[in-house]
Amino acid sequence: MGKLEKAAANVLVVDDYAPHAEAVADVLGSVGHNCVILHTSEEAIARLKQEHFDVIVADLMFNRRPEGLDVLAAARKHSPGTQVILITAHSSVDTCRTALKEGAFDYVEKAGVGAEEVSPEDLRAVVGRAAELTAKERTIRELREQLDERYGFEGIIGNSAAVVEILQTIRRVAPSTLPVLIQGESGTGKDLLARAIHGNSRRQNNRFVALHCAGLSETLLEDELFGHVKGAYTGATGDRKGRFEYADGGTIFLDEVGDMPLPMQAKLLRVLENGEVVRVGSNEPIHVDVRVISATNTDLAERVKQGRFREDLYFRLNGVTIRVPPLRERQEDIPQLIEQFMNAANQGHQARVTGITPEAQRALMGFDWPGNVRQLRNAIENMVVLAGEGKLTVEDLPAEIRGPRGEAPARVTALAGVSISEAEKELIRNTLKMVGGNRQQAARILGIGERTLYRKIKGYGLKE
Repeated sequence: MGKLEKAAANVLVVDDYAPHAEAVADVLGSVGHNCVILHTSEEAIARLKQEHFDVIVADLMFNRRPEGLDVLAAARKHSPGTQVILITAHSSVDTCRTALKEGAFDYVEKAGVGAEEVSPEDLRAVVGRAAELTAKERTIRELREQLDERYGFEGIIGNSAAVVEILQTIRRVAPSTLPVLIQGESGTGKDLLARAIHGNSRRQNNRFVALHCAGLSETLLEDELFGHVKGAYTGATGDRKGRFEYADGGTIFLDEVGDMPLPMQAKLLRVLENGEVVRVGSNEPIHVDVRVISATNTDLAERVKQGRFREDLYFRLNGVTIRVPPLRERQEDIPQLIEQFMNAANQGHQARVTGITPEAQRALMGFDWPGNVRQLRNAIENMVVLAGEGKLTVEDLPAEIRGPRGEAPARVTALAGVSISEAEKELIRNTLKMVGGNRQQAARILGIGERTLYRKIKGYGLKE
């Protein structure tokens, strides 16, 4: 019982038949939940506008009408973090299954008549799971709110464990003067993290200066970083500050530092060791106070082994390492990213897209995203612009996701030739892995109830 006590919740019980409501409250109160009882959907809707509940347990039928669905709609509108559980007779199970697609957490089927018509064990179990999910989501949400309010991390989207760990690392290292090395594939948002570190450092009121090192020759890189004096070369008609001088007192961000030519690496190392730059064409050192944040989409340690990157420079840059996982490793963040990008695209292009269908969202979550967050943002923006209004559907997906003829992705068609049960087992396994074991999210993506999913997990012997 300790697990349920840890997840004790504030529960709103809504039932027009008082004995049933009291029975439900007694069953839940016996394991530590705090229950409030109301007897009409109107009362419940009014209460939800004023007060937050962790879980709602509502009878589906009021006066022969499915008013429990009205309570569900009100909860989604006024208290989106609240989990709603419906109690239903067998004849209304199909209605509850539809409600699951509209955001209900689960339903409990009546097993008999009278005050004990709902199995106490089933009721406690489903409310316990809902309470645990609510508590987990609240913890993550509160941490995000604290970080956003205090550190300005609103642009770093996602509640996955990987994103929360990155935010906590940034919070710890930002006030220091340590150099930071950010590793991650192209499109993962390394520049956003660099700006967040600067924005939460003691240098935040000074300049943040970025330079993309890839594709620049040694000569051009030296001029960009260190500047030049008048007459240093043909066309040098005056003195020019380099990025280090311009960033004095602030932060310089060296993006794709792994692509820097070896001779230039030696010159950068000298600057980091003595804090002085020498402009091209001059012999006079200029002292600079600059914090260095660098980023790479390559394995610098491997490049050191290959002789393509200086080991001493690597140690200088690698004060603290932050690894940004590719989007395919944090697919549970995709729904939140989709919503954020849809809202931004609506605002930027005067569109009126209202959401996305479960089928289209499943396709987006099942894609590998080689271009990471940048590719997803571009895809959503294009979908919103072309759709203009309504919900985004599978037909709106880019060709690389739905295929040139709209066929299923290769990972789905690869299941051809196996039994239905094996295919279902693999689909459930992959979906659970994709959403980090979140049963509620997995059930929504699969289009089944969480209780059904739980039975299939148990039946197939799957580990979450």
